[in-house]
Amino acid sequence: MAMENFSAHQQKIIKRYYQNIDGIQLQRLSELAGELYLCEGKKLAKAWATIATLLEKMEIPQARREHILKEAKPELVANLVKELSA
Repeated sequence: MAMENFSAHQQKIIKRYYQNIDGIQLQRLSELAGELYLCEGKKLAKAWATIATLLEKMEIPQARREHILKEAKPELVANLVKELSA
């Protein structure tokens, strides 16, 4: 969809979203790290699948993504969030 289909206000909102996408993704990863400690069953599997997608979008090196997903430890995700926040 072309930007001219949106009002000037909507265009500004869309531009700000994409300017802040890194922070938004980091915030989402942080929320998912917290959910990992609280979830179980199907919800836990869904959270890990979402994290896998998010790590790929954030362009985390493949070796590190595979390690985090293979180990499936919430601490690894929390450490990554801490590292990226610094």
